[in-house]
Amino acid sequence: MASNGLTVPVPGRDEASPGPLSPGLGRTSNPLSSKVTSVLSTSYADSEFRESLALLDERGISNTAETRRQLRLDVQKEVIDSNGKIITEFGRVAEQLRRIGTTIDKLNKSYQDMRGHVTAAHESTATVLEEASSLMTQRRNIETKQQILKAFREHFVLSEDEVASLTLTAEPVDDRFFAVLSKAKRIRKDCEFLLGFESQTLGLEIMDQTSKYLNQAFQKLYRWVQKEFKTLNLENPQINSSVRRAIRVLAERPSLFQNCLDFFAEAREQILSDAFYLALTGTSASGAKDNSVKPIELVAHDPLRYTGDMLAWTHSAAVSEREALEILFISDGNEIAMGIQEGRENELWLLMADETDGPPEFDAVKALNELVDRDVSGAARILRQRVEQVIQTNEETILAYKLANLLGFYRVTFSKLLGDESVLLQSMSNLESEALRQFRSLMRDHITTLEGEFQHTPSDLGPPEFLQESLKQLTAIMKTYETSLASDGDRESDFEPILAESFDPFLAGCENMSKNIPAPRNSIFLINCLLAAQNTLEPFQSFTQTRVSRLQSAIEEHSTRLVESQYAFFRSESALEPLFTALGPLSDARKEDVVKVSKLDALQPEALARAGQGLDDFLPSAVMDAMENVKHLQDAGLAREITEEAAERFCVDFEHVEELLVAADELAEEEQGTQAGGGEGEELPSLRALFPRTTGEIRVLLS
Repeated sequence: MASNGLTVPVPGRDEASPGPLSPGLGRTSNPLSSKVTSVLSTSYADSEFRESLALLDERGISNTAETRRQLRLDVQKEVIDSNGKIITEFGRVAEQLRRIGTTIDKLNKSYQDMRGHVTAAHESTATVLEEASSLMTQRRNIETKQQILKAFREHFVLSEDEVASLTLTAEPVDDRFFAVLSKAKRIRKDCEFLLGFESQTLGLEIMDQTSKYLNQAFQKLYRWVQKEFKTLNLENPQINSSVRRAIRVLAERPSLFQNCLDFFAEAREQILSDAFYLALTGTSASGAKDNSVKPIELVAHDPLRYTGDMLAWTHSAAVSEREALEILFISDGNEIAMGIQEGRENELWLLMADETDGPPEFDAVKALNELVDRDVSGAARILRQRVEQVIQTNEETILAYKLANLLGFYRVTFSKLLGDESVLLQSMSNLESEALRQFRSLMRDHITTLEGEFQHTPSDLGPPEFLQESLKQLTAIMKTYETSLASDGDRESDFEPILAESFDPFLAGCENMSKNIPAPRNSIFLINCLLAAQNTLEPFQSFTQTRVSRLQSAIEEHSTRLVESQYAFFRSESALEPLFTALGPLSDARKEDVVKVSKLDALQPEALARAGQGLDDFLPSAVMDAMENVKHLQDAGLAREITEEAAERFCVDFEHVEELLVAADELAEEEQGTQAGGGEGEELPSLRALFPRTTGEIRVLLS
């Protein structure tokens, strides 16, 4: 039907209510309008709505009227079917639960029965369990005590085998002995902890027993070391390690350690004494001849070689002894020092003494030096006797000094080897002093025998024979001293006493001889002696520099005297002595002195002419005559220097005279000129005309 030109479709029965149609579209009770409104208000973005659509799509339902009418019914039918299935399944579950309940009831009943049985059994075995628990506790306590006792016995008690190894002499001193000894020392130290408990009886008993074992062990070790020392071969570079270890351990008993060293030193002293006697004589102490040894006594006719061979053997023995004993003291020196310190702390006498008076710390090097010194002391006594015999029987001065120098060399060597406090070094010092005393005695005896020769001066004024011989001896002595080991700083002061004995007396004899010789011959004689001495000492200036300087000063002093003598010769022989004496105090710079010149007696014409003539006669042979005065001077260069210096002084004096003469002539000419202007005066002869020689001519003739 049509209304206002609009066509409205009529919905089906599923879309409209069974009531009559509404007359208008705007009324809210209209079913169609409600449906439209419901559709339009539906949100298609809702997740539940979209899931519903997806479910319908999966079921493949087509959108038809029939389907839409049956959809609700189909869904409800499916829900009802599903609920029926669930109820069926839950029925089965209920049946199973009823069965489980029945089973649980049976289990509970069985549990209750078993619990009753267990309770009854527990009640019946409770007493037994308590007893068993008590026994188990007691067992654990006993086991703990057994472990403690076992550990205590292992730590604090020595076994019978260990005691036997420690105390019985039949048991060897090996690694086991030292291990047990270390254990015993540890036990005694650990007993100090036991003494800290309330009951000290156990600690005291163990400490007493252990100390007794330790004392027996050290006594055993002491006897064993002595036995080993008797057969010890020091020539073997590898000394038994057990001996070395025994010495280190024995150091904990300083008294036993020192006794061992004393015993060893006595044994080695005897061995080295016998070896030295064999080296000297080729025969052992028992009288057996050893043909393999070349006796040192075969060279006894040569005292220096004989003494040198004995000293060399002693030095070699000391070095070998030191090298062999170094491994006993140096390589293990710290252990020995610690052992000795520990032993001193445990010794009763030290504990009772004042700590400030305790012995010094152990010095391994010092102990080694002392032991080597004691070992060679026997050989050193034989050496001293033989060397003293050589020194006392020697009558040669040079040989006496060479022996002293040889002994000084070995004194320094032994000082470096054994230190400054060794007995052997003291012996060397005494022998060196004795050799030097013998040298001085022989030198004085030699000087005494030469006293007669000190009165005879050689005709050529050269060094006397006794001085030449003494200088030869001194040269040999200085060559010997030059090779000595004296330090550079002390060489000159050390050699000064030798010069005082072997040089000064002869030089003093020459000086005494010169007192009986007239000048200038005495100066020439002394210069010759001093030059010979200087030439002898100069090659050894490392220890004679001061003495050479003193000799040079003495030579210069006597040379000055010779210059004065030559100068006096020039003045007197040239006949110019009166002229020099008269004009010496005057000066050409003072007019009054120049005025006096012509009035002097020595400047009168006759005297001046005689002086000029005497000078002319002297000049041709002046130098030769002057050199003749010092012809005995053995140093020609020095003689020429002395003469030239004297000639130079003569020329200086002559130049002074010449200047005064020229000044006097000039003054005379002035006076004559003044008198000539007045018409009076007499012309006097010129001084230069009477005495024409010039200084230049004199220098040429005396050069």
